[in-house]
Amino acid sequence: MSIVSNNLKRIKPSPTIAVTTKAREMRAAGKDVIGLGAGEPDFDTPDNVKDAAIEAIKKGDTKYTAVDGTPELKKAIVEKFKRENNLSYSTDQVTVGTGGKQVIYNTFMATLNKGDEVIIPAPFWVSYPDMVLLAGGTPKIVKCDERDGFKLSARKLKKAITKKTKWLILNSPSNPTGAGYTKDEIEELSEILIKNKKIFILSDDIYEHIRYDNFNFFTTAQISKLKDRTLTMNGVSKSYAMTGWRIGYAAGPKEIITAIRKIQSQSTSNPSSISQAAAVEALNGQQNFIKERAEAFRERRDFVVNSLNKIKGINCLTPNGAFYVFPSCKGLLNKKTKLKTDKEFVQKLLEKSMVAVVQGSAFGLNGYFRISYATSMANLEKAISRIKDFCENLNN
Repeated sequence: MSIVSNNLKRIKPSPTIAVTTKAREMRAAGKDVIGLGAGEPDFDTPDNVKDAAIEAIKKGDTKYTAVDGTPELKKAIVEKFKRENNLSYSTDQVTVGTGGKQVIYNTFMATLNKGDEVIIPAPFWVSYPDMVLLAGGTPKIVKCDERDGFKLSARKLKKAITKKTKWLILNSPSNPTGAGYTKDEIEELSEILIKNKKIFILSDDIYEHIRYDNFNFFTTAQISKLKDRTLTMNGVSKSYAMTGWRIGYAAGPKEIITAIRKIQSQSTSNPSSISQAAAVEALNGQQNFIKERAEAFRERRDFVVNSLNKIKGINCLTPNGAFYVFPSCKGLLNKKTKLKTDKEFVQKLLEKSMVAVVQGSAFGLNGYFRISYATSMANLEKAISRIKDFCENLNN
């Protein structure tokens, strides 16, 4: 008998972390690998945020805090939602975790019973289904076509709902596609959700501030009839280049927030006190750099999309936000190339051309691959050149 829990047999390690680790190992071995797998801004944490952390250390703010966030950080989060999303919450409707991933994990652990279904539009962030499985729930994967911009339609949502449906996850802008839901699209989905009063919505807004082309961000909780059934998750990782600080947060119904606090009290307890002090400054401090960095990401996006669409066998939609593209490689999966799957395409690309990307099947949709353009333009130019040569050799 194995000592390992049977629950672990239901899940797999994160494919994105696996790709990033592989690329790191190859570089350590002297290989000239360009890693386009990590979902991490290449910008540095702003100096005012660093200074706030240093000041917190000097002041001795190095003790335990409240389990799910300091009063100062919760207040800053409440003010953020009011200022940026016109949403009113009290501090007891807010939870702070060790990254957005923990907040989502805690949510499912606190609310799912065996057999409860969670609707997950595909392509999806790789961790959603596994976290649902660990919590004893059942992922209900709904594939969203490229012709629909990789977004869930009201028709598909209605068809996916059963008596067992407990949650719907919406991620906008999305990882891995960068697709963003417009206000009209969320309102169409809301018509279905309002009628199904037992369904809760987890709105993953972590890429809220990384958006392009005047895309207007709109979140589900702004639909007044759904606010009491929506948990809105966000964090400082992406917008403020604070991935290593590990601070995520959410606001929503008190019952869910209280349940999350209970889970967290018996797992990690409070997030780092220093990281929380830094997050207060991030949310309350000057925000101008966010638009400047988003503009830099937009320039990279345009270069990557335009370059990929010139490669025979590759087709790439233009994303609304985040820092990913999700191009199709279906035109290169055939008898001539001897490649059958996107996983084989990705493996060969790494072996032959030293470019690390992630297969689309890891995100629930076959025939695609994800590129993170959260790296320098010099790296992107070199990587795209290698991808072009690789694909041309396949075609020849």
